Amino acid sequence: MNQRQPARCGMLHRRQIIHGGAVNAAGLMMASQLISAHRAAADGGTAKTTATAADTPARQLDAAKAKAVIQIWLSGGPPHTDTFDPKPDSGSDYTGPLTTTSATNVTGIHVGQLLVELSKVADKYSLIRSVTHGVNGHETASYLTQTGRMPGRLVYPAAGAVVTAFKGFPETEPGAEENLIPPYIVLTSPQGRFSEAGFMGIKYKPFATGGDPNAARFAVEGIISPHLSKEQQLERRRLLREMNSLGNLIPDRPGLSLAAQSRQHAYDLIVGDAGRVFDLNTESDEVRIRYGRTRFGQSCLAARRLIESGCKFVTINHGGWDTHKDHFPSMRRKLPELDRGLATLIADLDDRGMLDSTIVWCIGEFGRTPKVASEPPWNGGRHHFGAVFSSLVAGGGFRGGHVVGASDARGETVHDRPVYPGDLIGTMYELLGIDPEASLPHPMGEFVRATPGADEGMKSGGRLDEIT
Repeated sequence: MNQRQPARCGMLHRRQIIHGGAVNAAGLMMASQLISAHRAAADGGTAKTTATAADTPARQLDAAKAKAVIQIWLSGGPPHTDTFDPKPDSGSDYTGPLTTTSATNVTGIHVGQLLVELSKVADKYSLIRSVTHGVNGHETASYLTQTGRMPGRLVYPAAGAVVTAFKGFPETEPGAEENLIPPYIVLTSPQGRFSEAGFMGIKYKPFATGGDPNAARFAVEGIISPHLSKEQQLERRRLLREMNSLGNLIPDRPGLSLAAQSRQHAYDLIVGDAGRVFDLNTESDEVRIRYGRTRFGQSCLAARRLIESGCKFVTINHGGWDTHKDHFPSMRRKLPELDRGLATLIADLDDRGMLDSTIVWCIGEFGRTPKVASEPPWNGGRHHFGAVFSSLVAGGGFRGGHVVGASDARGETVHDRPVYPGDLIGTMYELLGIDPEASLPHPMGEFVRATPGADEGMKSGGRLDEIT
């Protein structure tokens, strides 16, 4: 008895067609996302400057000095009096065991005693010692420090998403070329306490790498598989090409063409030259040791490589600063790590001629209580403190070797020149050539200013003209 032959269609088995369609589904999904992004740009997804959000491109300021930003986000809230605003004369109830300071290479500027490497490069950064917002809750303080706004009707985008909107895509940055590297990247864990893109949508969300840059292989999620070698990934690509028959059956279809282009870009990022930006093994042992063989140190090195490859905003999410208990043992571990990685990043950017065009911004959502909580159960902890705290800025038009503002003798209140989150964020936008009065991409075409204005009720101490 003859076996029944499979149904055929144009000399292809039905199973092959179905399989081919399934293989192409992922590519078509990519294509639909790309088409949506292009339509969003055409229909108001790009930033605008007019109060009516009309189809006018965002004005790029003539004085743009910076091209990109590396944000060191000290999640949990770093202690300002142990880092950038030491108060050695305030007494042991305030200093704990960290009773001395490190004199920097700039006369009159001192930093915390454990920041030995940062003391050697103080001429390349400035300290803002009067940042304030008065909020002591993690979520609200994080949102406010990253967006410049208080929570309200709209969920505003973080600074990284705004920079991406104006600088991250060819349609918004004249002369920019398409780049396979995402314009906004977080190393390594998502920040989690707020929606980075806010109302602007998924197009402006950061790509969180996952993985550990200090591991033998930096397994970036979605790009590097920890279970497949490069050769195995290439073999899978070859098999996909052989099985991809639907494109040959239906030629000249724009959707399929765009899907093929999307797959090509994805593979170039996975196994091509673009993906090598995440391969820290191409750096010398000397450079890697210089940054510190820690997750944070190698994240700083990865950030430098990403900026070199055209990324516009990199956040290093360096958590663990919420030290309500046993604060000082934690500081003896964490501060040398921060010191080494951050100081090396600043010096390395400068050595490579990149610091002038790259803003380095180190901050947490707030500081910590200047007075040590020595009573049980805290055992020498520091709590949340939004009344006054510090930030370090370098490069991209920020002058080095200066201090802006001051806290009082114990670091408990602003003594001089308050700086609010919107002041700092607005200054960075101007250095990047972003008009602070421009409208952000809004799904309903609503006019939303890039930085908060007086009409929003937000306090301001003014732009940081002292150091720009």
